[in-house]
Amino acid sequence: MKHQNGKSRYSVAPIDLGGVRTYPLADRPSKVHTGQFARPHKRGSRISEFIDSLPHILAGEDFRAIRDAILLARRQRRTILWGIGGHVIKVGLGPILIDLMQRGFINGIAMNGAALVHDFEIALVGGTSEDVEAVLGHGKFGMAQETGLYLNEAAVGAQRSGIGLGEATGKLLSNALLRAQHPEASVLINAYRLRIPVTVHLAIGTDIPHMHRAASGEALGAATHRDFRLFCALVRQMQPGGVYLNWGSAVMLPEVFLKAVTVARNLGTPLVPITTANFDFIQHYRPMQNVVKRPTARGTRKAHSKGIAITGHHEILMPLLAAALVEADRGKAKR
Repeated sequence: MKHQNGKSRYSVAPIDLGGVRTYPLADRPSKVHTGQFARPHKRGSRISEFIDSLPHILAGEDFRAIRDAILLARRQRRTILWGIGGHVIKVGLGPILIDLMQRGFINGIAMNGAALVHDFEIALVGGTSEDVEAVLGHGKFGMAQETGLYLNEAAVGAQRSGIGLGEATGKLLSNALLRAQHPEASVLINAYRLRIPVTVHLAIGTDIPHMHRAASGEALGAATHRDFRLFCALVRQMQPGGVYLNWGSAVMLPEVFLKAVTVARNLGTPLVPITTANFDFIQHYRPMQNVVKRPTARGTRKAHSKGIAITGHHEILMPLLAAALVEADRGKAKR
């Protein structure tokens, strides 16, 4: 068999590019232009100038969009909700959240059980986060007496009083008889003092107080279910123009938020437009679907809702966002 393709064994020859048509580069629509580029930082510049100097591309634009959505919501007295996982508290961001509460940038906080535990321990003794590997082999993990006793006491008190676990724990920690050593660092205590709702969302068996002999499934269930209903009411208040931020909860709070959105819409509140955002160092499936995408999905009643994902460490991103908010709100007095 005779081959027509030089020395190649293949019967198909490479295509001749001589007839390809081109056009001038300047005529081509481009997605990136120099006007969008970052600007070098200047010594003495304000944080707002730094934020504005970030590239007007991808996450740079998204970060400013979140800042602006929160500022607009605050000016228009719309509800701004923050969901926080345990990592947020144990990396030392409580004081940032407390300052934002005092400045009116937080109207409600949703916690998972880990955040509850860490904030409680910080309030009581000023320390949290045990070395699991060092104590697990001896059966001592999660067995701190005060954590198990008082958090379960808060759940029982919540059930008896008809309040949620977040409010009950803030109330308990604020009791002088408990002698919390670091009230200034506790999100629960400061939210209770400011009358800002904190809801706690549990799954029985996921948190260390559930292992203690004082644990009552009935009390825990009643307290966290009331908090779920309270959270649904807070989400409903996001209409229109509210904001929900999820920080460091990969499963619990994204699932709770999605159900709260469903309840609100089922009861006739469209929740459009809203802004949602997920901040985490890994973008997990549930936050992306249940916070960023599904609640802001296009529909017949969509009016510029926006879902945003920002990837990075909480201990950097939250202070950066807080600084951007505080500086943009210069001259505003704390509560």
